[in-house]
Amino acid sequence: MAPIKKMDNPFTKMAPKAKKEAPALPKAEAKAKSLKAKKAVLKGMHSHKKKEDPHLDHYAIIKSPLTTESAMKKIEDNNTLVFIVDVKTNKHQIKQAVRKLYDIDVAKVNTLIRPDGEKKAYV
Repeated sequence: MAPIKKMDNPFTKMAPKAKKEAPALPKAEAKAKSLKAKKAVLKGMHSHKKKEDPHLDHYAIIKSPLTTESAMKKIEDNNTLVFIVDVKTNKHQIKQAVRKLYDIDVAKVNTLIRPDGEKKAYV
C-alpha cells in the first residue's frame, strides 16, 4: 500500500506580506488631487446639452400657396409664386423645398414676416 499523504491545511499557510503603501496625503492635497482627476474626466463634456433643431421636411417648410388678389397679380405679371412658409426656415431651405415639390427652377427667394406672425416667401 502506498503511504497516506497528509493534506495541507489551507489555514496553516502563511499569507503573503502586505506591501508598504505610500504615506497618506494631507486632506487639502487629497481633495485637490481628486478634483484634478474629476476635471480630467469631465474636460470634453459640456454641462448643458446642446438643443437640437428638429429637421423640417419639404412638406413642413411650405405650408400653403397664397391666393390673394395681390399674389395672383404677382403670378401673372412678375412670374412669381407666393407661399406661406414656416417661420424658422431660411431662403436656402425654401428654395430646395420649392424645387423638390414643384419641379421648377428658382431664381431667387424674398421673404418677409407678416404682422400676424407668419412668414411669406416670394419665389
